[in-house]
Amino acid sequence: MEVWLLIAAATCVGLALARRWIAFNWRAILFYIYTSFFSLLGIPYFLLRPCDSVNCTHWTQILRLCSYLVGIKWEVRGMKIMSQRRGCVVVANHQSSFDVLGMFWFWPWSYRIAAVAKKEIFYAWPFGLAAWLAGVVFIDRINSERARGQLAHAARLMAKDNVKLWLFPEGTRNKRRCLMPFKKGAFHVAIACQAPIMPVVYSPYYFINPHNKYHTGGKVVITVLPYIETKGLTLDDVEDLMNRVKSEMEKVYFKVAEELKAELPPDHPGLVGFED
Repeated sequence: MEVWLLIAAATCVGLALARRWIAFNWRAILFYIYTSFFSLLGIPYFLLRPCDSVNCTHWTQILRLCSYLVGIKWEVRGMKIMSQRRGCVVVANHQSSFDVLGMFWFWPWSYRIAAVAKKEIFYAWPFGLAAWLAGVVFIDRINSERARGQLAHAARLMAKDNVKLWLFPEGTRNKRRCLMPFKKGAFHVAIACQAPIMPVVYSPYYFINPHNKYHTGGKVVITVLPYIETKGLTLDDVEDLMNRVKSEMEKVYFKVAEELKAELPPDHPGLVGFED
């Protein structure tokens, strides 16, 4: 009898935890299912023009509709800058998988964008295969020599076709309400190609809070900042350039964060655990 009671209690606890996990993650699950399904449908079309970033322009028209399903509203500021047909290195802060959904809103207004992603995403088929065929450049972060070669290929695309290379210089998703230290790869590429940098800042996701498993729909502001030129800079200037770009992005990040925070009540669930 005691054994059955323990089993019943464990089952109840497991179901409660599962219910809480699903309640927190169902939007992310829906996002992955949606993008995987339509990625699979898009593969035959991408094969007509494999590894061409123009494919993303068409593909994202469908994929971005997922924003309505998961309840995210995007407000993009500075779209005129993004729409200029000029090759550059785009650097953006990275907080969530949903950042990709925000990227989807840029392709229709930009000439060409080639996202640069870690190679592990390639193996998340069918999305990874479709992304590669659609022009995403995958980087091997473990093999630095191979990564440099892959970035050099991306740089050639930027110089030849006015492609905008989109990178997340933090290197991984950041669940804190600040910017993490940047890696130097994007700034090396920009200086080596004498290409400008375009900073892009995502506001905090106040509707997602891992501390208390709060997750609803909400609004994200994406701000495109003016180009930061690299003409005349050398690789000795990488550190200074990186710090300058990060400083400019932090100013906008915290300014917009306060703007959105002012719209929320002090006891809003999205603020719990981030009081500091």
